[in-house]
Amino acid sequence: MSNGEDLASVEEALSQDLLRLHRESYGKGAGRARTHILDDLVICYMDDLELMAAEDFLIESGKGDAVIEVRSRYQQAIEMTFRDAVERATGRRVISFVSATKLNPNYIVEIFRLGEPRGDSLEELDDDQRG
Repeated sequence: MSNGEDLASVEEALSQDLLRLHRESYGKGAGRARTHILDDLVICYMDDLELMAAEDFLIESGKGDAVIEVRSRYQQAIEMTFRDAVERATGRRVISFVSATKLNPNYIVEIFRLGEPRGDSLEELDDDQRG
């Protein structure tokens, strides 16, 4: 990330990248995403989560917990893809990752804990650019 970029544009670009990765990984997307970078945290909220037909069927059959469990396991399996996007955007290593899916309303929250800066990073932005 170059010093000329402001925090809001990095957050928006990361939102779009994570939405794209989610759509490519799951075959379905979400209506929108918002990302916030706060000190050592990156928090991405994806709203209006689109579910697959089989997931909708399971939920209607009272098996929503199975949908959450499978999504959680799948997210753990593809974690590095999402970590890589955050590391590229922030210039910092992701040291921890949490993903939570909620149903009715359908949304996902992705939380990334950042380690020390690597080269160009948010740490190098002055306070005016950080908001």
